[in-house]
Amino acid sequence: MRQKVKIIECPRDAMQGIKSHFIATEDKARYINALLKVGFDTIDFGSFVSPKAIPQMRDTAAVLSQLDLSKTTSKLLAIVANIRGAKDASVFEEIDYLGYPFSISENFQMRNTSKTIAESIVALDEILNISVKTNKKVVAYLSMGFGNPYGDKWNVDIVAQWTEKLSKMGVEILSLSDTIGVADGETIAYLFSNLIPLYPKIEFGAHLHTTPDTWHEKVAAAFNAGCNRFDGAIKGFGGCPMAKDDLTGNMPTEKLLSYFTQQKANTNLKPMAFESAYNEALSVFY
Repeated sequence: MRQKVKIIECPRDAMQGIKSHFIATEDKARYINALLKVGFDTIDFGSFVSPKAIPQMRDTAAVLSQLDLSKTTSKLLAIVANIRGAKDASVFEEIDYLGYPFSISENFQMRNTSKTIAESIVALDEILNISVKTNKKVVAYLSMGFGNPYGDKWNVDIVAQWTEKLSKMGVEILSLSDTIGVADGETIAYLFSNLIPLYPKIEFGAHLHTTPDTWHEKVAAAFNAGCNRFDGAIKGFGGCPMAKDDLTGNMPTEKLLSYFTQQKANTNLKPMAFESAYNEALSVFY
């Protein structure tokens, strides 16, 4: 039986950092509608955050209203950075997941959400309560999960301690995030191979940023260590604006598809629909 792998496509992550121009709502919706035909497990389609902080995502609700969900099997995920955003997103029945970026780097948590780690834990607890009341699930992203550029203390034990904390809070989906692309295969393998058996009730994911020459090492390390949930963005568009290397971007979805095809894993992706979405991406990102 072929091993099943979930691929989460992240157009939100690809778009959010573009500051040179505003991508029209109709163009966003057209692109995401193309992605909805591919067979991705989940589409990270938008975010309910401050329009001042992320101007590109100010039309997420309008984009949602233009999506055709009648024939797709994909679920929708929206990023929220605080309780207000969670409340705004939870109003929409079409949204299945609330994604919350929780950083184990104090500096990055302040930069990303204007909250300390302690304040973020309080917010996450309330977001978990909101998700239960509105029939949604929370995807927690352990941002800076493999290191940070600020000199904040990081090691695998710190990652393990926060995983334990989030597990006790009720987090059921936890994505380890290589926010600035510093993870290597050895560290990725160590974390997943040790954490996955310890927390059988948690679905672990890999949100890996990469340079063009390190993607294979990272994907293989996570997959061979038992991870079956991977975030990607077509062509590797986007990535963390904090990354110092201009070549560091999101994990290219086409690389994921190539790797898992070789591994004979079941991704549920439709090749022709993926090609159409890939071509659509080239007209959106320029």
